[in-house]
Amino acid sequence: MQTDIFEKIRRSTGGPIGQYRDKADGYFAFPKLEGELGPHMRFAGKEVLCWSLNNYLGLANHPEIRKVDGEAAARWGMAYPMGSRMMTGQTALHEKFERMLADFEKKEAAFLFNFGYQGIFSTIDSLVGRHDVIVYDAECHACLLDGIRLHIGDKFKFRHNDAKDCDRVLARATKVAEESGGGILVITEGVFGMTGALGILDQIVALKKKYSFRFMIDDAHGFGVMGPHGRGTSEHFGVMDGVDLYIGAYAKSMATIGGFVASDKDIIDYLRYNMRSQIYAKSLPMPIVEGCIKRLEIIDSPEGDERRAHLWKVTRRLQEGFREMGFDIGPAEACVTPVHVKAGLEQATNIVVDLRQNYRIFCSVVIYPVIPLGMVIFRIIPTAAHSMEDVERTLAAFKEIKERLDRGEYDKPIPDISLYK
Repeated sequence: MQTDIFEKIRRSTGGPIGQYRDKADGYFAFPKLEGELGPHMRFAGKEVLCWSLNNYLGLANHPEIRKVDGEAAARWGMAYPMGSRMMTGQTALHEKFERMLADFEKKEAAFLFNFGYQGIFSTIDSLVGRHDVIVYDAECHACLLDGIRLHIGDKFKFRHNDAKDCDRVLARATKVAEESGGGILVITEGVFGMTGALGILDQIVALKKKYSFRFMIDDAHGFGVMGPHGRGTSEHFGVMDGVDLYIGAYAKSMATIGGFVASDKDIIDYLRYNMRSQIYAKSLPMPIVEGCIKRLEIIDSPEGDERRAHLWKVTRRLQEGFREMGFDIGPAEACVTPVHVKAGLEQATNIVVDLRQNYRIFCSVVIYPVIPLGMVIFRIIPTAAHSMEDVERTLAAFKEIKERLDRGEYDKPIPDISLYK
């Protein structure tokens, strides 16, 4: 019997995350952070110390960047250029920014995305055909998984950051590709945004000696942050030449919107004429392009080096402090710091309310089904805008939270969030 799609949705629980919307909306989910972007903002009428923004280098409110953004918006408006790059949206400034990105990533060419998520999955869709094989890390980001799902050919995943399993899967993929006459695309992340773990880029590049494949990385969390010059996780591992397609995003270190792919010139030319998300969508607005140019200039400057140095100082003290207190932060090597706590849903919600209402600390919380049942992750994202005083205040708060959790003080029903909105 046929079912109405809307009625099916209305009868459902709301999905894995949406099932909690009645108790979460506006507080645990879709919270409203107000004020100037930075470590100190307002939530539910109170000032909070915020650890939830990917503003890694603290550029969101950099005075020079705010000035350039404002002047560019006044000069160009938000409409120019209209249309897609292919039709009417091409400008000399877009081309200049692409040359800068290519030079920064030591690649022949680069291509801008108007939106990082769709640019990434569209890149995958453009690269592979039905005879090709995709090999990917089991914990790849949703944007990569969406691109992989579009692929009508074979796709095999390897266990997260497991080089031996990647080797095994590549052997299988090679047999399939030899029979189909296709190629192999290996995909992973530079930095896994939920755990702060680094992708095993060096070990995958080493497998090129044994197998024939092209290697693509999503380095949204590594671009501008990882490596001596901020060129990303591939620079950190010293394998920039071994990464065939480097994808970066502006939403983290640049604190704006968009992304790019850098590769060989002939491959970028192919993508320019075949990437559906860019051919059939509006070009990146000029104020964003001009603002991004200024951001990249700062990232690739002594000031950028200083900001990265302070970011890592904050990150290392945070991670050392959590480990010293006995918290499990997993394999975090990048700035993202996941604080694992053994707790149920009720305990987790009470901890979050205590942190936000009483300790005035705002960080994101991750629960089942995103992670295993009985575990909670408090995702701490340090930035160059945080101070060492912010770090010590946070560590002191979590020390008390841990003690209260051990005493069973959070063993009570989910709080009524309407009291705090």
